[in-house]
Amino acid sequence: MSAIENFDAHTPMMQQYLRLKAQHPEILLFYRMGDFYELFYDDAKR
Repeated sequence: MSAIENFDAHTPMMQQYLRLKAQHPEILLFYRMGDFYELFYDDAKR
């Protein structure tokens, strides 16, 4: 996942997302942002 290359440059929320996604690369990871759920990176393309 190229988004992890500069992990420290990400916000704490995105660092948590990237950590979880690295542990479970095969699943779609919906992340709650306020009232909505969002997908990021390759998950958003599927």
